[in-house]
Amino acid sequence: MRRASSVSLGTAALLLPLTLTACGTERSGTPDARPAHGKATVDRADLAARARAIETTTDMIYVIKAPGFEAARQSVGVHGDDGFSSAYVSKSGGIITLTVDRGTLNETNCPTASLQGAVEGKVMCERDGDSWYRTAAGAQGHEYALAKDGRVVRLGSDAKTVNRDTLRAAARSVHLGDERELDALLPPLRERGGSGPTERGDLPPVGDGAPDNRPPNAGG
Repeated sequence: MRRASSVSLGTAALLLPLTLTACGTERSGTPDARPAHGKATVDRADLAARARAIETTTDMIYVIKAPGFEAARQSVGVHGDDGFSSAYVSKSGGIITLTVDRGTLNETNCPTASLQGAVEGKVMCERDGDSWYRTAAGAQGHEYALAKDGRVVRLGSDAKTVNRDTLRAAARSVHLGDERELDALLPPLRERGGSGPTERGDLPPVGDGAPDNRPPNAGG
């Protein structure tokens, strides 16, 4: 079942540091190195299955190259109905949150999209190359957003820990993940458990479905 996102990018950015601290920060490895799981080649079908396991598709998974930042694998997941989200962290505590959704971005709808801490209708959009730099008075967050092949990719961060130059450079590096990058980023299927419901051995095949907790061979 697809999950509809009810949490804004700003709220997610606030919660993310707590999540990464609680779970530890597992780095995804260097995407330019050999495949992360020791395989000489990468199976596209396996990558597609791993993407489906987090309720998205490989054509929604965009990545960045930001010096000093690495993707945190535990942050990887679906965004909205079938989009994608991940976070890149630095040793100094900076976090860049990447989200991908289907849609378009232009001067008309750019000011209406949510931004961390912004008052409705007060988001300011500044054209910067192929991207939009988005800020708001009083907001602690800032972001770069850009349109890519029918998707909108957003890179958000706390302005106090990640400055505009760093965020701009990350935005200019945005690209669709290749096989090696997907393999390094996507959790292996074995880490996610089974895809179906767990079978209950104590449920009788007939009747009202109440668990049967009697010892084996016990009388009725």
